[in-house]
Amino acid sequence: MGNSVNLKDGFIRNMERLLGDTFGEFLASLEFQPLRGLRVNTLKRGAEAMVDGLDFGLERTPVVEEGRFYRPGHRPAKHPFYAAGLYYIQEPSAMLPAAMLPVETGDLVLDMCAAPGGKSTQLASKLGGTGLLVCNDISPSRCKALLKNLEAAGVDNMLVTSEKPEKLAKAFGPAFDKILVDAPCSGEGMLRRDPEMAKHWKEEIPEEYHGEQVRILRQAARLLKPGGRMVYSTCTFSTRENEATLAAFLGEHPEFSLVELEKREGLVPGVTEGFPREFQLDRAVRAYPHRFRGEGHFVALLAKDVLEALPESRGPLKPKGPRRVEPKILEAYREFERKSLGFFLPQDRLHVHQEKLYLEPGKLERLGDLKGIRVLRAGLLLGDVAYGRFEPSQSLASHLQPGQGKRVLDFDRGDPDLVRYLKGETLSREMEKGYVLVAVEGYPLGWAKSDGRILKNKYNKGWRWQ
Repeated sequence: MGNSVNLKDGFIRNMERLLGDTFGEFLASLEFQPLRGLRVNTLKRGAEAMVDGLDFGLERTPVVEEGRFYRPGHRPAKHPFYAAGLYYIQEPSAMLPAAMLPVETGDLVLDMCAAPGGKSTQLASKLGGTGLLVCNDISPSRCKALLKNLEAAGVDNMLVTSEKPEKLAKAFGPAFDKILVDAPCSGEGMLRRDPEMAKHWKEEIPEEYHGEQVRILRQAARLLKPGGRMVYSTCTFSTRENEATLAAFLGEHPEFSLVELEKREGLVPGVTEGFPREFQLDRAVRAYPHRFRGEGHFVALLAKDVLEALPESRGPLKPKGPRRVEPKILEAYREFERKSLGFFLPQDRLHVHQEKLYLEPGKLERLGDLKGIRVLRAGLLLGDVAYGRFEPSQSLASHLQPGQGKRVLDFDRGDPDLVRYLKGETLSREMEKGYVLVAVEGYPLGWAKSDGRILKNKYNKGWRWQ
């Protein structure tokens, strides 16, 4: 108790109309501390058992199988397993949108408004390393956090872009099997987590977001294949930003319809009063803090009709020739593989850009020419190549699984030297010269370079513990 939120009169009137007899329960729920959650990263082999063994007072969340509540007083962001990417810290209701998008292995998936990356990493887990995940955010600065979270999760089948939705639609056309539009919104659903939001609430804000949300959905419609599925979600209670946005979109796009979402574990139907009955807005779901164990959220699943939706005209895709990597660069990387990894990546997916070596994701050719698109990352950054030497990247270490790596320094989670490594300190160890993979209980964290007696710390400076 004791998490008092001061609500403005206009917001109170709106919520009274929306909730009716349960408005008192809603008000009471705002006095409780928000629930804390994390989500197991299933891209990491065996992560679920390791995470469930942690002393965080964990409890499974409703609806999302890999979600967990953790008890107050714990600091999961300061555990080495978090640094190893075994889980992502995420508000429980924020796990709903990606969970309700029916992603299948091999799909081409777009996260339209992806930063900071929580839902993107969840979609990547559902793909399981197959297909292609395109993560876009209009803000280049926000994309930095997005890229960091994707790298920490070990994602390799990604294309990270920073473009307006209109530009993506023009470039790619209806290429995607599944799309997630977690739209910008007023954030009313998060006011228990951030009481300051209540002070800045204004009656006109939902209307401003409504127009932007409809514009984004229009472009998403151009990017979705006939027969595809798309989730629209927000973290607001406002019917103007939820049901009214969907009604405006569906009125313009008769080839789309809502798919029924199961109302379980405290989720309630979308609002239908005041909207055309044929849109069936009660097929969407709402999460309220007095009904669902989490904060406020809205999720709708849309289907694009196969017969009525005609794909936009696009030029024929140009087949790609085999990748050519300069022999000296390839030789330097293969030498690193022999000494430090013990396995070899396919040469036809290796390519060099600005003296950096990448593993290109599969199915990238389905998007055609990326010219003119602001690309921040295409695939897995393996490392830097310069002066005939290869220096492995942090993202390569994060991508590796337990058991991969020939020279490994494996710490127990309670080892003081592990904390020193995560803080960026140099370690004393007698080891064979060259790159060493540093791990915690088998799970890779990053690199160090041995001169025989001293390990120079190569852990990413921006990731180091303070």
